[in-house]
Amino acid sequence: MLHTLNRYTFILIVFLLSCNNQNEMQVNNSLSNTNVTTIQHTFSNTKMVYIPGGEYKPFYGSDSVLTKVAPYLLDERAVTNSEFLAFVKANPQWQRSNVKRIFADSTYLKDWQSDTELPKNANPDAPICYVSWFAAKAYAQSVAKRLPTLDEWEFMAMADETSPNARNKPSYSDDIISLYLIKERQYNAVKQTKPNYWGVYNVFDLIWEWTDDFNSILTTNDSRTGQYEDQSLFCAGSATSSTDVLNYAAFMRFALRTSVKANYTIANLGFRCAKDTIINKK
Repeated sequence: MLHTLNRYTFILIVFLLSCNNQNEMQVNNSLSNTNVTTIQHTFSNTKMVYIPGGEYKPFYGSDSVLTKVAPYLLDERAVTNSEFLAFVKANPQWQRSNVKRIFADSTYLKDWQSDTELPKNANPDAPICYVSWFAAKAYAQSVAKRLPTLDEWEFMAMADETSPNARNKPSYSDDIISLYLIKERQYNAVKQTKPNYWGVYNVFDLIWEWTDDFNSILTTNDSRTGQYEDQSLFCAGSATSSTDVLNYAAFMRFALRTSVKANYTIANLGFRCAKDTIINKK
C-alpha cells in the first residue's frame, strides 16, 4: 500500500492536470510531424542498448488489446549538460537568447549563466533539463537519432533490474514513486545507479523524459495512428479508463504528458534518444 500519497487525492490531481490541456488537442495533434529547423550535426558517443520489442498493455485505454512494439535502440542514459552545450554551440539558433518562443518558452535553459555557459557548479554529466520538446527533437536530429515513442518508453520502463516486466510485483509502483519524490534528483550525474533489465540507466531516479508522441494519449487510443478517438480518456474517465488503476507511477507520467505543451520547459524534464534498428536478436 502506498503510504506517501492518498490514492483518491492523487487521482484527483491527475484528473485536474490532464483535463487542463484539452484545448490544445488539435494544436498538438500534428507535433510529431513538425520540422523544427535545419541543424548542424554534432557527435554523440552515447552507448545504445538493444530493446527487442514485443507486446504490452498500455496504461491508458480500457480495452485489453496489447500494443506491439518493434525492436529499437535506446540511449543507455539521458542526454547530459555537456552534450547539449556542444549542440547549442554548433547550432546558435537553439541558444537561449536566439530560440524562437514558438519552440521554447521563457524558462528555456533558464539556469545557464549565458548562451554557452552551463549553470554555476553544474555537473556536466547531469542530465540536461529546461529543454522543450522541440529542442530535444532538434538535438536528436543532430546526432542522427530521434526521440523514443511513448510506447517504446513505457515498454522499456516495465522492467526492473531482474525482469523485463515487473509491473505485477507488489512494490513496483511504490518503489518508482519513492524515487519521484526525491528532491533535486536532476542534479545528479547519470549512470550512478544500477541499470534495468535492458541495460537502461536512470529510468526513474533522475528526470522525467520527453517522448516523440507525448501528447498522443489525448488524440488517440493508439499512439501510432494519429486519429483522435476518446476525449474522455483522461477527463471524465481518468481513473476508470486506465488498465491498472493501482499504477500510481504511470498516473504521474501520464498526468505530466497531458499537461504540457511542446514548447514548455521544466526544471526536471529532459530526454534520451532512440533509433530504429533492423537487428533482430534471438
